[in-house]
Parts: sequence; structure tokens; C-alpha cells
Amino acid sequence: MGKATGALLGLAIGDALGHRTEFDEIEHIAQYCEDWRRLPLPEKALVTDDTQMTLALGRALRTALERGPLGPLRLERPLREEFVEWWRSPENNRAPGMTCMRSCWRLSDGRRWQEASDVGSKGCGANMRVAPIGLVKELSPRQLSGAAQLQSALTHGHPTALAASDLTAYAVRRLAEGLPPAGLTAELRAYALANRTRYDEFWLGDLAQHAQDPSPEHFIARGWDECLGVLDRLDAALAAPDVEADPCLATGEGWIAEEALATGLLCFLLLPDDPVAAVRRAAYSSGDSDSIACLTGAFAGAHLGEQAWPADWVERIEYRDELLALGALWD
Repeated sequence: MGKATGALLGLAIGDALGHRTEFDEIEHIAQYCEDWRRLPLPEKALVTDDTQMTLALGRALRTALERGPLGPLRLERPLREEFVEWWRSPENNRAPGMTCMRSCWRLSDGRRWQEASDVGSKGCGANMRVAPIGLVKELSPRQLSGAAQLQSALTHGHPTALAASDLTAYAVRRLAEGLPPAGLTAELRAYALANRTRYDEFWLGDLAQHAQDPSPEHFIARGWDECLGVLDRLDAALAAPDVEADPCLATGEGWIAEEALATGLLCFLLLPDDPVAAVRRAAYSSGDSDSIACLTGAFAGAHLGEQAWPADWVERIEYRDELLALGALWD
């Protein structure tokens, strides 16, 4: 079925579709494409920092797993190296997020990652890249949660960024395992409630002490509560579905982590059996279109597998060979 390959290709395809539309209002997009169902993938399907950082995480995860069972130190070392290398790369010219850039600069001088992290930022730059963690079948539930939160915390240390990354990786895993899309939001809500006050010090260390919360449990609960709030908005949107409306009007523009997750999920769940339409709907939006569409593509690909995507689209996507290699490793 190629679920891992499908998720990674879908992420990059959504990213490339949204690359052109990011920062555009619907009215401007309509000037060159009147119908969202016909939004074209560019002939040269270049991606953004979303896919670049996903690949950086994927390479770090591969390296860590080659060295033994996954733990925080075993993941943090190659992840720091990959993020700093991305930060320095001449290919890092796709309007990268400022939180990622500032945090990678701090990581580059060797300081502890908890001190490099931006605990005030819940931008979507962490959960847009987390899909690979959900694709590694041998990770235990605690490893999946801890790794998803750790990879977020190297740059985005806000508790909502941590929770949204955890939820995104969990959603990718459950879809790849065969969970019907109709049951996804209930599972995500149950997962959030079960983890609401669980601060995993083994994976996060003293990160919470860099914020102003009275306890680590209070710190992490803030993030889960914001994610639970946006899941309410997602459920309301799905109860009165409108595939013709800008999805950002229902669940947010996606610049922040919980809204990127919810709007990516909305586009997928509106069109769970039509992945091409789902990523087009996500990219044809008024918000952070590339991040929303890359999340939609990851969910759709994890659900339907590699065959979800048109062969001519796959052929044109930037970094195709590396995406296929990582997918083959985890399929």
C-alpha cells in the first residue's frame, strides 16, 4: 500500500501546490485560477521549507534509529545537525519561518536545546514537518509522543506547538494503520484528553522551566487545551460541511500550530476519498496555504497510500528521490 511513501509524497505535493498561493487572498488566486478544483501543480514543482525540514527530520530519524532504540539524546544529536545544516544551506531560500531561523542560529552555537528553543512561539513550523515520526511503525506510543514533542521543542517550545506536533504525528500513524477517517477526530480528542497534564520530563527535560507556568503540568495543559478548542471548531465545520468555502474561515488560517492542524484535517476530512481535490482545496485558501496543504497531503497519503497521487505529479516533485527513499524505508 505504500502508506509512508504516500504520506511523504502527499506532503510535498501539497507543499508545492501551496507554494504559489501562500500569502495570497482567495480573490487574487481566482485571477489566475477561477475553480479550486483545477488548481494546477506547477511544471517545476518546487517545495518550500516545509518539505525541506520534513526531510531534515526524516534523515535525523533514520540516523538515530540506525544507532539503536530511539531516545531523546539519540534523536537530538542528529536532529540538531540536520536543522543547523538546513539553516546554513543555500537551498534555504523559500521564505522560512523566523522562529525556525532564530532557533537554528541558537542551536548552531552549541547551547542546550532547551535554551535555543522559543517557548513563546506556536507557529506551525514544527507540526508541518513531524509526519515522519508517525510513519515509523516500531516506535512505542511514548516514543512517538516524546519524539514528536522533542522535534518541535528544538525550535518551537510553546506547549501548543508541542501538543499539535504530537497530535499530527498520532493522526498520521492512525491513518496509516487503517483508521477510518470518520473516526479520526474522536480519537484525537480522546488522545488529547488522556495526555492533557502529562509532561514527559524524560523527553523534554527542563523546558517548562523556561516558561512562566506554575508547574510543568500547567505548562503542557495549556497546549492541549488550545488543541481541544480547535478540535471543537473542526467538529462544528464537519457538522455543516461546505467544500466551496475557504477552509480558513472555519478553522483558522494556519499560521499557528493548532490551526494548521485543524485546517489541514478539515480539507482531508471533507474529501477523504479524493486526495487530489483535498490538497487543491487546502492550497486554494487564504492562509498559510503551503503548510495547510502539506498537512492535508500527509493525512491523505497516510490514508490511501502511494497510489493516491498522479504519476505525472510524482515525477515533477522536487526532492522526489529522497522522498521515495525515506518512504521505502518505513513502508
